[in-house]
Amino acid sequence: MSATAHLRTALWLAGTGVPVLPLRAGKGPMGNCASCRDTSCGGRPNMQTPGPCTCPRPCHAWAAATTSPGVLSSAPWAGAWRQAAAVGYHPGGAGLTVVDLDHADAVAWARENLPATRTVATTRGEHWIYLGTMRSVNGVRDGIDLKSTASYARWRGVGTGTMQPLPDTVRALADKTPAVARPAGGTVTVPRLAGGGKCPHRSPVYLERGIAMAEQRITAAASGVHATAYRTFLAVLSAHGRCGCLTEAHIGRLFTAAQAKGESVRHCTTAWSNAAAALGM
Repeated sequence: MSATAHLRTALWLAGTGVPVLPLRAGKGPMGNCASCRDTSCGGRPNMQTPGPCTCPRPCHAWAAATTSPGVLSSAPWAGAWRQAAAVGYHPGGAGLTVVDLDHADAVAWARENLPATRTVATTRGEHWIYLGTMRSVNGVRDGIDLKSTASYARWRGVGTGTMQPLPDTVRALADKTPAVARPAGGTVTVPRLAGGGKCPHRSPVYLERGIAMAEQRITAAASGVHATAYRTFLAVLSAHGRCGCLTEAHIGRLFTAAQAKGESVRHCTTAWSNAAAALGM
């Protein structure tokens, strides 16, 4: 699809009240401009502050989504549309929640457990769209992400079926904290030290700073997210993988950062396992 076609679709969606933004190849958002590279409009990292982006360029992913025809057609956005591989939208900004089903098993589970609603086919699965908003959570089940507030989804067409109110069964999924998924036979075992599992050469503050920096490195990736995630996992495991100080919470934070950039739980798991194998763990 050409830049003109992407913009035409974006303007049509904006006219229906759906905030839109350009997505680059790999369905990720456009990278932040030089002025915004290390910050977000609300003054907090990782694009977690609700509300629109104040930068005139399409920065900060979902926060850049707009319904303004003038902004969408403006000069600062023109280059982004020329680079765009798809049109994205902010479900929460349109009063919607998207249940992103990433593979056939996830679709089968939804058909058995969730009320039917508007359905849109994707490359590997389906988007189920409900009326109503909630917090966005990735990996609530294997292959299932919830995209609503502070999130974006790729526009894949109108779909079929009648959109239904957001059910409690979907809201309940967000209240379940999933375990970090690991493939059968590929579980990473991190040996613990005899001294109570404390890292002998790093302080807890050092570990926390390292995890925060790793999250930021993944979040700041403008391209090659999968490779960035792998290199980051490798660095974290290299520093702390044999010390017994890494917890599931730390790993979950890294996976969450990668999933926010478009990586699936499966991709995160594979990258983590490969990094561990590279280090002989």
